[in-house]
Amino acid sequence: MEQGREGTEVATLGGGCFWCTEAVFQQVQGVLEVESGYTGGQVDDPTYEQVCSGETGHAEVVRVTFDPAVISYREILEIFFATHDPTTLNRQGNDVGTQYRSAIFPHSPAQRETAEALMRELTEQRLYDAPLVTRIEPEQTYWPAEAYHQNYYRQHPNQGYCAFVISPKLAKFREKFAHRLVR
Repeated sequence: MEQGREGTEVATLGGGCFWCTEAVFQQVQGVLEVESGYTGGQVDDPTYEQVCSGETGHAEVVRVTFDPAVISYREILEIFFATHDPTTLNRQGNDVGTQYRSAIFPHSPAQRETAEALMRELTEQRLYDAPLVTRIEPEQTYWPAEAYHQNYYRQHPNQGYCAFVISPKLAKFREKFAHRLVR
């Protein structure tokens, strides 16, 4: 299993634009670090422009390092499913392409089992109007995104995409997961 610092775990998740997903997980209690990057493709050390072309096979992802004594992997996944649309294939809002797919990249058999069980439960509960299209993909080489993508929302909260796409998503997240916010 991919380990961060001693006593931590890592989750790698693709939920559309990594700026959105990063902004959500940076506010979660028990999350120690969030890094935007790429995984799931065939090109070594891809650039943002290559990934955006849709030709490398990579997904925009976040790598979330968390303390499992504070928040479980399942809770990380519950937040993930609640803060993006896991029913739209290769799309989140106006972001379209395989690089924006809903995907989980487990780092251990236990993480895979947790993801599969939660997806079964969500399907049985019929919480969504359409079937889940989230893919559970094998862990692959992870490449950090360029420095200007890291902490993007925190550095550019008034930028158009941040103000009109990320801010409303964060407001919804804060309302639903108030008990999980960093204090």
